[in-house]
Amino acid sequence: MLQIEQNNLLLEKTITELINSEDLKTVERLFTDFDFTTYHVSNLSDEKSLILVSIYVKCWNDLVKYGVESYLDSKYSKFSKFLTKTSQESGYDYSFNLDLSILKQESIEVQDELISELSNLKRNCIAAPFEQAFKRYDELAQAYANVDVYSEEVKQELSNESVLTINYRGMDESIYIKPSFDRVTVIFSTIFKDETDKIFGKVFLQEFVDARRRSVQTAPQVLYSHNEPPLDIKSSVNHHPNENQGFVTFVLFPRHLTKGDRRDNCISHIQFFRNYFHYHIKCAKAYMHSRMRFRVKEFLRVLNRAKPENLDEDGKVIENRKTASGRRFEIGRA
Repeated sequence: MLQIEQNNLLLEKTITELINSEDLKTVERLFTDFDFTTYHVSNLSDEKSLILVSIYVKCWNDLVKYGVESYLDSKYSKFSKFLTKTSQESGYDYSFNLDLSILKQESIEVQDELISELSNLKRNCIAAPFEQAFKRYDELAQAYANVDVYSEEVKQELSNESVLTINYRGMDESIYIKPSFDRVTVIFSTIFKDETDKIFGKVFLQEFVDARRRSVQTAPQVLYSHNEPPLDIKSSVNHHPNENQGFVTFVLFPRHLTKGDRRDNCISHIQFFRNYFHYHIKCAKAYMHSRMRFRVKEFLRVLNRAKPENLDEDGKVIENRKTASGRRFEIGRA
């Protein structure tokens, strides 16, 4: 199946064109991602060499609670020579000033690294609570390394561990992250608008379970529950029963949380699971509809071939003769 890219291709293309263009150009570009994230790239004042890059994320207020601003500052601090944080643009949550006159003098490797990091701006925003949860996992793993985790006191302490909540598409669709000493549980709540979506979603998630059982045994454990939230978040979530709501649970084990590229890769893939999930449900429905239309056309061809030919009273085929001009005599027509 197609994997949705974590970076924004339009933002990447825009910054690349600005860097590679010989002459400084006026730029004013506004584009929106499929999950309501909005980007704005424009010139700062009358200086064509100064570019303002801004982003709006729907769940920004939740991300602020988990230190997204300090995380972004640390993430982009190595580019401070030509990329500086500025006061946020009106209607947006976070803004950068990009000085093209200095950036053009840098090496191609530095330029490519900056383009890659800017195109992953949304990914880095949503990564902040995951980083905080994973750091908490490191603390708990160290604290309970030599403790009997099956004792009632320890179980009570771990059950009271706070759940990080990201309402990334409003209150109905959220991401819940709960760290523990031996795992991190990530739960997605999602809404199915159609009855068929629930059926496709259940089949799709069953493939995750079967794939892990058959061959990919190092993959995270995947669980699905309909309407009722999992026990990990049941006590901390104000849930209103909704027949169209489902909960998808990922259990990340220590092998997925190894510091470095593996942890970053885990964050990049899991945070966009909801978009990936619904995208493939729509693709599956589109494929099914195309196959149904194809089958209907084939059945119509068979029926057309089954129509009886023109026969006379003796059962012989009446040939439709043509005139010299090519016109055809049709049976039953005066």
